[in-house]
Formats: sequence, structure tokens, C-alpha cells
Amino acid sequence: MKFATILSPAGPHAAIRVGNDYIDLVASDPTLPTTVKEYLEQPGELWHRAETVAHRHDAVKISAAQAHLLAPVINPQKIICVGLNYKDHAAESNLPIPREPVLFSKFPSSLLGHGQAIVLPKVSSKVDYEAELVIVVGKKGKNVAAERAMDYVAGFMVGHDVSARDWQLEKDGKQWMAGKTFDTFAPCGPVLVTKDEVPNPHALAIRLTLNGKVMQNSNTNQMIFQTPEIIAYISQIFTLEPGDLIFTGTPPGVGMAHKPNPVWLKGGDVAEVEIEKLGTLSNPVVAE
Repeated sequence: MKFATILSPAGPHAAIRVGNDYIDLVASDPTLPTTVKEYLEQPGELWHRAETVAHRHDAVKISAAQAHLLAPVINPQKIICVGLNYKDHAAESNLPIPREPVLFSKFPSSLLGHGQAIVLPKVSSKVDYEAELVIVVGKKGKNVAAERAMDYVAGFMVGHDVSARDWQLEKDGKQWMAGKTFDTFAPCGPVLVTKDEVPNPHALAIRLTLNGKVMQNSNTNQMIFQTPEIIAYISQIFTLEPGDLIFTGTPPGVGMAHKPNPVWLKGGDVAEVEIEKLGTLSNPVVAE
């Protein structure tokens, strides 16, 4: 199943992608929940009802070309990010390969949907791109064992970890969170693909194009820490909740690594992240 959030005339509504259409679930059946997070909190029968409604002849459909998409999960409690999780990216950043996951966070105010604009802040001149696989948590858990970790996963999304490198790396103490969580710096989507449709999330082609030029091109099999290890590690620290998002790191090819001339995002750019089985996330770039 492919969950999404569309902006309807009545506000954000949970939807399901069926073919070339999005089915507005609550417009089709007012007894269904409005947010995708509520579906993640109540799997099973609720998912069956949603799928049944989505295939009714009278379901409210919006064509993919006309749908105004928001981030699939618009109200996560937490957005956790793993840095330096591809060996080649650690090398291009001139940093040692981590022995444990390197963590930072973003705030929900940084979320952005497919087609919405990444806004370059006036206070940064070095905004970079990062293609990422995003894990969506589907079950509450603390101290989760790695061998049980996939039981806590609802599905996966395409993500883009936009990064202000001057704030992240040039401020006193290196302000990773500050550089990573400007408004609009966490695009994701267009859909949340449930894990039953992604048999192996660690064998997916991942790439980012900027204005049509391939800048990153790799595979999630190159991740240092995979989903089970990440969930086991971070759930030692805090309780995971349904709807929490985990950005899992980026492959090599980021803008700051281009020598001698780094490639920074600029107004008028279009950044597209594509992950096999999950779709393509496209966002224009505008200056503040």
C-alpha cells in the first residue's frame, strides 16, 4: 500500500495511491481517520478498510498530476537522522568511518512534500543536497532487539536531507542540528510505501539529480548501519512512536565534495531523489 497526504479543500487528508490517482480516504468515507499517522497507530483492520474504500467505484479520486502533496506523515513526534552512513560519503567528508551511528535531529517544521519548494535561507550561502532512504516507524518500542526491529517498521519513503554546510560545519562546536533543520530542509515522499512492498530495503538503487544531471548514484546496500541496527541503537536512547521518521544517511556525491568548486543549491534549481520501488521526490529550489 502507498499512503500519502494530500491538501484537500478541507485541509490535509490521508490518501492512498492507486494507479495514477490518489484516493482521498476521509472524503470517500468520513468515518476513516484524517492523518496517515492514525493509520500507522492502528494497523490491521483499519488498513483493510482503507484499501477497500480505495477500490470502491465511488471513491473520491484526484489525479496524480493534480494532487497537492504534503509530506506523507505531516505530524511525526520525532525526525531522527543518521550521518555518515555510507563509507564513501564518510571518506569524501574526510571523516573516519563511524563505529556507531552518528545521530542528529530535525524538527517537524522542516518537513516538505513532493513538488513543494526548498527555500534557501538568507543566512546561508552553502546549502547542499543529500538523497536518503527514510524509515517510517509503525510500532511503539524501547530497547528493541535488532532481530525484532523490522516488526517496528511501517514502511519506507524517499527523503532529501537538505543541509546548510556553513551552519553545520563552520559554526563554533559544529552545529549539526542547526544546519540540518531550517524550514523546508526535510522533503520526503511522494508516498509512504508499506514494508510488504519493499522486501529488501537494503538493495535499492538510490540517486539524486540536480537540473537533470546525476549527482549521486548508489545503492542502499552500501549503508554501514542498516535498519535493524539503527532501530536497535536509537531505541536504547528514546522510545520510538508510530509515525517517527528516520533518515538513514546519504551516499557519496554531495555538493560540498566537488573539488575545486563545490556545488551549492541555488534559486531555480530542481532537485530530484529517486529510490527504486519508492518513487521520485522532486522539489524546486527558491531563494528566500
